[in-house]
Amino acid sequence: MAVDHTQAPVLEALSRYRQAGEVSFTPPGHKQARGADPEVREVLGDAVFHGDLLASGGLDDRLGTGQVLDRAEALMADAVHASHTFFSTCGSSLSVKAAMLSVAGPHEKLLVGRDAHKSVVSGLILSGVRPIWVDPQWDEERRLAHPPSVEAFERAFEEHPDARGALVTSPTPYGACADLDALAQVCHRRGRPLVVDEAWGAHLPFHPDLPSWAMDAGADICVTSIHKMGSGLEQGSVFHLRGDLVQPTVLKSRADLFGTTSPSVLLYAGLDGWRRQMALRGRDLLGRALDLAARVRAAIEEIDGLHVNDRADFCGPGLADDFDPLPVVIDVSGLGTSGYRAADWLREHRSVDAHLADHRRISAQLTHADDDATAGILLDALRDLSRHAADLRPAPEVEVPTPGELRLEQVCLPRDAYFGEVEDVPVHAAAGRIVAEMLTPYPPGIPAALPGERLDGPVVRYLTSGVRAGMNVPDAADPELKTVRVLVEGSG
Repeated sequence: MAVDHTQAPVLEALSRYRQAGEVSFTPPGHKQARGADPEVREVLGDAVFHGDLLASGGLDDRLGTGQVLDRAEALMADAVHASHTFFSTCGSSLSVKAAMLSVAGPHEKLLVGRDAHKSVVSGLILSGVRPIWVDPQWDEERRLAHPPSVEAFERAFEEHPDARGALVTSPTPYGACADLDALAQVCHRRGRPLVVDEAWGAHLPFHPDLPSWAMDAGADICVTSIHKMGSGLEQGSVFHLRGDLVQPTVLKSRADLFGTTSPSVLLYAGLDGWRRQMALRGRDLLGRALDLAARVRAAIEEIDGLHVNDRADFCGPGLADDFDPLPVVIDVSGLGTSGYRAADWLREHRSVDAHLADHRRISAQLTHADDDATAGILLDALRDLSRHAADLRPAPEVEVPTPGELRLEQVCLPRDAYFGEVEDVPVHAAAGRIVAEMLTPYPPGIPAALPGERLDGPVVRYLTSGVRAGMNVPDAADPELKTVRVLVEGSG
């Protein structure tokens, strides 16, 4: 039976609530904006407060008999070819934890790509799951990691046949994609589920010229941030399920461990509306975005000192399997400066916010919301950046390690190190010690060192030189990295 994607159950329930003139004697205490501070109302507008009500006992009755959320989730599942979909108002940082814990429990093994986001490491700390790290594919020339190969996961399963499943990040924040179809086959031959952290791939199901979507590739669980490449509000996330290797009741229960009991109806509305928008118009909207990205990429390539990383840069033997062109990743090393300085200059002088910034790149993320006007602003700013390149030299050097130096030994479980007896030591004394915190250049949020790993000199120099150059390491106890939190020797 055909599904009617013109429906938007959450948005329709919000409209009915307002039309009925409901008077609430429940939270939230602002009571439909009436109690909000006037200056807050002036900045935010009353519409924000009008959409902020209880999900149960507001949007729906206290027993959920209207099935507002259930119907919205079912429509989302149909739109992306999943069997089940669950909404999350705590971002994919929550969703990926729920996905992990639905596959593996305390002390059980899970194969995890070492390029995982810090939220995955947080899940390991909270759960006590034992990670079996699978190394990414490393582009030596560009000093950039791509998703691990299928062969690497195959070897990891052969060495650890008791692993409960595998988790891979695809696309990466740089737009590089894994061979999900082949990886799903590796897992399923062993009766093990594949979890895909596809936080950057919300748009993938809706246009055939984009990389394969995890559910279509055979993944069992997929986590997606609608606020990243979609048009949901910040923190809006969904996780999808297919197949019979993970029971929906288990996944829902694990999510309930982490989720809030006061979910934001505003975020639900954003998820619901985005699904309707993509189901009805996604192919057209994304087709325009892809055309725009092609023009923007060609124009940037004409700017002195700039190079746009494209399929030829990212894909091939030993590299990524596929490539999303909408994260426009720009190499600024030809300007003789760093991505940190380039991003800061663009914000300060042209009011343009780049997404990623690393030692040699910035990323200008395009979505279906961009058009010729915003593209023109970006291109003008980049041309101006090129003209002012001399002002950005010399950029402090970042000592990026080789792959062998970057890969640290996992001495103990992340959980054990994080909750162990710790001390803060001067950074010059940190090499050789077992880290008890995450040290994460952000964005993209992939820890360079995580609890339980033994630090080495090259990673210490990478992080300290990076901080001097403008790298942000926000989760360290000392973000300036004058000290590092480590296990007390003999306590691990």
